[in-house]
Amino acid sequence: MRLTASFFERDVLEVAPDLLGKYIARQHNGEVAMFRIVETEAYRGAEDLACHASKGRTPRTEVMYGRGGLVYVYLIYGMYYLLNFVTAGEGAPQAALIRGVEGAVGPGRVGKLLQLDKSFYAEDLATSTRIWVEGKDEPAPLIQTAKRVGVDYAGVWKDKPWRFIAASAAATPCLQE
Repeated sequence: MRLTASFFERDVLEVAPDLLGKYIARQHNGEVAMFRIVETEAYRGAEDLACHASKGRTPRTEVMYGRGGLVYVYLIYGMYYLLNFVTAGEGAPQAALIRGVEGAVGPGRVGKLLQLDKSFYAEDLATSTRIWVEGKDEPAPLIQTAKRVGVDYAGVWKDKPWRFIAASAAATPCLQE
């Protein structure tokens, strides 16, 4: 069952852990592949110095100020598109980074596996024919929390336990690209 906008129109600290165990559906070349989400990170507004929105509203971050359920992708290192889902509501720039799916741990690896590019920016997960998120009738995974990765510049925000890992995936090392 495809998740609707109402799933994403909540605080990122609720959405990010709730995404664990859900599936990203990606249609490419007429085939639909499903990828179980096993790791996420929360980025929570302009006050969160690890969040892109902390630098203000820019063309890059504009989608984060939209409604929940939109895709925020951006390029890092000139080679990886990272996948984020906008959460909360209009004017509240929050997003959940997809750090891992079964078979690809690390946000750059996720982007590569899903064959993402800048055309996914602001894609609507509720109506897209290329990418969406589904919930299945499965028990929710046990969740472990940890500090976010790669945000040492963010002062006290670097220590927030806003990385969420499905317990079954916790044994897999998280490699940062």
